[in-house]
Amino acid sequence: MASSTLSSLSSTSLQHSFAANLKTSSQFPNKTSGFMVFAQKKTKKTRKIILKEDIVDVGKKGQLLDVRAGFFRNFLFPSGKAQLVTPDTLKEMKIEEERIEAEKQRVKEEAQQLALIFETVGTFKVKRKGGKGKQIFGSVTAQDLVDIIKAQLQREVDKRIVNLPEIRETGEYIAELKLHPDVTAKVKVNVIAN
Repeated sequence: MASSTLSSLSSTSLQHSFAANLKTSSQFPNKTSGFMVFAQKKTKKTRKIILKEDIVDVGKKGQLLDVRAGFFRNFLFPSGKAQLVTPDTLKEMKIEEERIEAEKQRVKEEAQQLALIFETVGTFKVKRKGGKGKQIFGSVTAQDLVDIIKAQLQREVDKRIVNLPEIRETGEYIAELKLHPDVTAKVKVNVIAN
């Protein structure tokens, strides 16, 4: 009996102390203060990286990308396929791009000079054994033109850049040499019969 009165006494005192704590914690000393609520939104953690090699479905070598931190940490970095972007790496990339652009410009200017040389030479003469009328035996190929250019100008030209119409008769033709994606030289080819 004494224990039941003791337990009922302790439970009522706990309820009173809990209610008293609730009343004091819900009252604010300053009436203008409010609640501060922090969002519990999950943020996506990404890293800005530079790819060191081509990766399928990700990007090309030298490309700047934003990837998830875990993908970089677990796959790209350990395999050496990417590195984090820093101000130094951005500076190096810019210098490399300028060097590549200068090299492209130099190659284009060389192609333009070579095109000027080919166009000022005049006509390249090709001799073939003649047949009936204007007909010739065989045809004039890109390799024939490359050999003539090498003999006359001492310049090596790849036969894959030569675009030659089908030549089966004597006469004058125009051949195109694609020296650069932006530069094409037009050369005259005069086919004569022996």
